[in-house]
Amino acid sequence: MDVSKILAIGTGGFIGAVGRYWISSLVQRLGDRFPYGTLSVNLLGSFVIGLLATLFLEKMIVSQELRLFLLVGLLGAFTTYSTFSLETFNLMRSGEWMFAGLNILANVVGTLIAVWTGISIAKLW
Repeated sequence: MDVSKILAIGTGGFIGAVGRYWISSLVQRLGDRFPYGTLSVNLLGSFVIGLLATLFLEKMIVSQELRLFLLVGLLGAFTTYSTFSLETFNLMRSGEWMFAGLNILANVVGTLIAVWTGISIAKLW
């Protein structure tokens, strides 16, 4: 893999992770019972990845490093939910409704089961 691509992803990832912490912490002050912070970064990240992916594919020519920096690094660290949303939307747009539904089910239910499994295993120790 090209070092410039790795650096682009890594730099974007650093900025995205710090941005997620900062924005999520700021928004979470709205209330402590509902995860407003996580919801805010997931909504913002999903909006931005939809906007940028469309611009990059249909309107603008940008370098592969810039795409990797923004879409994989920055937004990938900011929220993986944005990638999930874009992939699911692309499946729906291409008429792959069964796979879109399966993707939603597998990601939402599957990750909840994975968290429960991890918690259960950790409690055994």
